[in-house]
Amino acid sequence: MSFFANLVDDGYGTMIYELTTAGYVALFAVLLILVAAIGLIGKNKRQQHAIKTKQLVFSALAIALATVTSMLKLFDMPMGGSVTLFSMMFICLIGYWYGVKVGLMTGVAYGLLQMLIDPYIMTLPQLLLDYILAFGVLGLSGLFSNKKHGLFLGYLVGVFGRFFCSALSGIIFFASYAPETMHPVVYSVLYNASYMGAEALLTIVLMSIPPVKKALQYVKQMSNN
Repeated sequence: MSFFANLVDDGYGTMIYELTTAGYVALFAVLLILVAAIGLIGKNKRQQHAIKTKQLVFSALAIALATVTSMLKLFDMPMGGSVTLFSMMFICLIGYWYGVKVGLMTGVAYGLLQMLIDPYIMTLPQLLLDYILAFGVLGLSGLFSNKKHGLFLGYLVGVFGRFFCSALSGIIFFASYAPETMHPVVYSVLYNASYMGAEALLTIVLMSIPPVKKALQYVKQMSNN
């Protein structure tokens, strides 16, 4: 394990894993493989090549936009988490456009990229919950890709999936940070709901604006034609 990561103190008395150069290289390699794999999913033989290319291009673009907007924070929480400039929306859009399978893979790739940028790793289960699963489930937006109001429903399901994973991680791994007067479950639920709920509300408002709604519908058509 020391080849890929070393144990260090996070400054608050908690031992976490810090990635080594080899760890960053390995993680980046996995990220590239995942992004490439997204382009291997097609609908049928006739459309396969065009869809592969579009899936790869649009998925990579969504990951890039989500990463950039995740750094544009409207509000930072004291113990991690923030209200970003609609970063979750871009990953949910891929699920909505291409379905659950591509959405999940794009979400996982985005989670790996977030781990490359700002890793906080205590254990393997915590890594899976906070990065792989929490961001991967944003792709569940694809469950409603062919439904009326599918984008709104899919986005809410994706965000709730991330909230569930993050809240569960808070209960299991960060219970010691809860105030003495508050149960760790209540603290984790309220803490994660505060910033994710705020961003979800702002995003729903944005997507409800007629010009934005029309633009997203146009991009969906373009991404599948």
